[in-house]
Amino acid sequence: MKAVILAAGEGVRLRPLTETRPKPMLPAAGKPILHHLLSEAKKAGVTEAVVIVRHMKEKLAGYFADNDAGVKLSFVEQGRESGTGAALLAAQGAMDDTFLVLAGDIVTEASVMKAVMDAHEGGITLGLKKVANPHGYGVAELSGGRISLFEEKPQHPKSDLANLSVYCMEPTVFSELKSTQKSERGEYELVSLFIGAKGVVVDGYWRDIAYPWDLLEANEWLLSKMESRSGHIENSTIEGKVIMEKGARIINSYVEGCAYIGEGTVVGPNACLRGHCSIGKNCSIGPGTTVKSSILLDNVNAKHLAYIGDSVIGENVNIGSGTQIANFRFDGANVNVLTERGWANSGRKKLGAFVGDNTKFGVLSCTMPGKLIGANCEIHSGVVVNKNVPSGVRVFTRQPIEFGKVGDGQGE
Repeated sequence: MKAVILAAGEGVRLRPLTETRPKPMLPAAGKPILHHLLSEAKKAGVTEAVVIVRHMKEKLAGYFADNDAGVKLSFVEQGRESGTGAALLAAQGAMDDTFLVLAGDIVTEASVMKAVMDAHEGGITLGLKKVANPHGYGVAELSGGRISLFEEKPQHPKSDLANLSVYCMEPTVFSELKSTQKSERGEYELVSLFIGAKGVVVDGYWRDIAYPWDLLEANEWLLSKMESRSGHIENSTIEGKVIMEKGARIINSYVEGCAYIGEGTVVGPNACLRGHCSIGKNCSIGPGTTVKSSILLDNVNAKHLAYIGDSVIGENVNIGSGTQIANFRFDGANVNVLTERGWANSGRKKLGAFVGDNTKFGVLSCTMPGKLIGANCEIHSGVVVNKNVPSGVRVFTRQPIEFGKVGDGQGE
């Protein structure tokens, strides 16, 4: 079985993390989500995949040149036309038999793909799954096993069956796509072919990575599947599971839950990891620092007395001494996040910050829950970040200081 991976999108709702990497290269459990997807596709029987690229295509191709996902890969650039239909058409020359189609921004397991493949009888077969919040997805109604209605992110959904962006197709789909009209958005869309297609409701794990916090849930599931792998551990308490890469060390520290620790990373002395944490290569988590249920990319330094809760921290970020990334509202309500597409309810009562690459935090700075901080920023000492920070911005505060003689009674 061959597969087509649709991986050309920009991921606007995932900024600032996608300002410096394509969406499928967002990390969870130590690897890009596309790497995990290809590994599961291999288990489902896929031996070869065509990856449709455009946005930052070099980073995708470069990563897989050095990291084998177990599937033979080729990369095809999507042309000027936009939309999922236009992306799929780019793979036409490579598909001459039944094939699998996967969105490159999902995390799922082989059983989901296999269920769709096994149910396929020709034409197009869609994977569907019951979800609690169908208004956030493309949703379908089934009649006799066929799609009778399909709506994209409806305000008042008529069904709770979400489209998983896991499809099985025949090559005849390409001629059908060429005869379709552009959507209202001016794009060629796969959804125009869904009415009358077969739909199969599947079980198994599936997560669409639409917003940055979706990575945290996917990270938890991926870590739960991984086998423990210990390494250099000195005088430390491990209450759970660790997955340690070459050169990783845990020194005089406490780990509670499940932690992936990348190559060359040092945790400790006197550091604490809680919940499900994924820490990249060559990071330093130092004395008095707590990391809770977060993803840290490569080369992150949090060496002194910091707290990082329920957050995703980009590459080469420096967390100054005493920096606190808060993750809980006073009223205990769900944390809302102002994205580039408007306000979004994260559905999470614990949510910290999402920080772009190469940003620096000064000592005793603080970030309020659910804030987005761009790449290449400087958050100076003592700043309380209570709104989103665009990339390339320096944030500082001016503090009036008064002087008086010792014992003159001023300020008492």
